[in-house]
Amino acid sequence: MSDPLLGGSGGVRQPARRVGLAVAILAALALLCCGGGVGSYLLTDDGGANDNLFNSAFGCGEGGVVDASKRMPSVGAYGEAQIRNAAIIVNVGSDLRVPFRGWVIAVATAMQESALSNLAHLGANNDHDSVGLFQQRPSQGWGSAKQLQDPEYASRKFYEKLVAIEGWQQLALTDAAQRVQISAYPDAYAKHEPIATQIVNLLTGGAARAAGNSTTARCATDGEIAASGWTVPVRALVVSGFRTAERPGHDGVDLGAGRHTPIRAAAAGQVITSRCDVDPSGQLCNHDGSPSTPGCGWYVKIRHAGNFVTMYCHMIRRPKVRVGQMVNAGQELGSVGTSGHSSGPHLHFEVYDPGKGDKIDPVAFMRDKGVPLGGNP
Repeated sequence: MSDPLLGGSGGVRQPARRVGLAVAILAALALLCCGGGVGSYLLTDDGGANDNLFNSAFGCGEGGVVDASKRMPSVGAYGEAQIRNAAIIVNVGSDLRVPFRGWVIAVATAMQESALSNLAHLGANNDHDSVGLFQQRPSQGWGSAKQLQDPEYASRKFYEKLVAIEGWQQLALTDAAQRVQISAYPDAYAKHEPIATQIVNLLTGGAARAAGNSTTARCATDGEIAASGWTVPVRALVVSGFRTAERPGHDGVDLGAGRHTPIRAAAAGQVITSRCDVDPSGQLCNHDGSPSTPGCGWYVKIRHAGNFVTMYCHMIRRPKVRVGQMVNAGQELGSVGTSGHSSGPHLHFEVYDPGKGDKIDPVAFMRDKGVPLGGNP
């Protein structure tokens, strides 16, 4: 089965206000709300980088964004000029008061269309008459070729079309981007989501960890979807941790939600497993399990952008989703139960990181996405 997770084309120009690093570092620190350890790129007065100040905490965005005239970091294969273009995209989004989720979508789209490079017309190698960061086409009404090679103009046109799409914030990134771009490769955008999230966080002190539907820097709460595209599967306390001394073989965390609590997809993706793991008919999973019962009972696995996989175990009945189905972040997958190897109702939640080739601690992973596990229900 193919994996669609692997893997432009109108208006009047308005002047874009260049937004500098509008909030002092102390103000940014006051917005921190999620404990942990990750670096954040802040620009010093001389253009140098201070990536140590935030090493002891996770930010959820500053009140402003970077001065794109300053020296930029490199991120993976993306050099200083490309990250500067990403900063311009983010600045325009901030200027237009586009919710933070839109910043991640815009950066990921430009990564796919131009590798964050402001491309001129490429002659015989050109995709029709596409130019600029978003490969927008003059012949499709986006503006003149000269206008579209202005990164601020091109970004503004992208955002204007994005926010006109009803319910865009609930769409998977690849679906939202495709509705703007009308690309010949509609599934190609999703693979850029993890690095786009990293870039936005780096430039803004963690805006991709902020509430995705917000235009003010605050962490996602109450089951909201963060700008990263992630949300908590259930709001419940962690009652058993990841690979603890008492349970070294426990490859996920147990969230102590009550029976029948809806279980939601932690991010957009494709369902790759939906079944009773000990009985194809499901009969053995249609009743409560016990500590002597094997397996996950009714469970679901989802593959997300970046090939991350999440797993949801011990559902009370057959899941509501089927293999191959595409789901959005927050979509209901089933309900909490106690089928399989379980001594009481809870959700067993796992995250598989393909880069590490192993299960990873869901608490640290979800905290980095801006949606910490373990909140009170």
